[in-house]
Amino acid sequence: MFATRARWCVTSLTFVATETITAIGDPRVADYVALKGRPVGEVVIVESEPVVTRLIGSGFLPRSFLLTPQRYERMRDVVDATGAPVFLAERDVMEGIVGFDVHRGVMAAVDRPPEPTLDDVLREARRVVVLEGSNDHENIGAIARSARALGVDALVLDPTCADPFARRAVRVSMGELLHLPVVRCRTWPDPLATLAAHGFELWALTPRATANSLFGMGMPDKVALVAGAEGPGLTEATLRNVHYDVRIPMHHDVDSLNIGHALAIAMAAVSPAVDDGSGT
Repeated sequence: MFATRARWCVTSLTFVATETITAIGDPRVADYVALKGRPVGEVVIVESEPVVTRLIGSGFLPRSFLLTPQRYERMRDVVDATGAPVFLAERDVMEGIVGFDVHRGVMAAVDRPPEPTLDDVLREARRVVVLEGSNDHENIGAIARSARALGVDALVLDPTCADPFARRAVRVSMGELLHLPVVRCRTWPDPLATLAAHGFELWALTPRATANSLFGMGMPDKVALVAGAEGPGLTEATLRNVHYDVRIPMHHDVDSLNIGHALAIAMAAVSPAVDDGSGT
């Protein structure tokens, strides 16, 4: 028999039945099985209390939640309001299901929404970040978090970039990837021409000494910051399709920065956002 606890969520008028999971092979939690190294499919896994909280209000629809009983008591108003099934498991059971120590004790499985088209995203955008060859999930997550904070409207990825909705990327983004429009292109570099056709000035970030200083550029109405993977940087095909090479002036013969740090500086430099006093 399955153990079930039922309660009414008064704030949302939703009836929520929590179900206790005691067996690692319980089919009700199949979405969470063996997550380590598992490719992202139609189900996106979100983990940790702050990230699951950011899930609410995004375009991602939760399929279910998997929490320890203790974490559920802290988050019950958040998860109950969605009306999605809530599964409770002790920490050792959760670890057996997902394949590693889930010390945060909070997970959600969400349906991956349809990906927007590049044209749809660019119609309303003024600041865009474009990544080529970025295969590091943590870098993509960090870039997305900075993009949301610094007024960037969308993230555009070339076909070789890692999946932005991998569990680690979403976690490092602190859930901001769930709110940022992301387009993963199927061909390359022709989407750069699409950006230009929408009125974007394309700035390629590069450490080349011959590049323009980021801080000496005039500010056009629409800017796309284009960055490559750490090490190889941008390909020649991409560099031939941008308007300007742009560098961040540096001291002490340091030749480059981590892509996430470099883009955060560049995004702050082109940010149209007005500080609302809510950040640090």
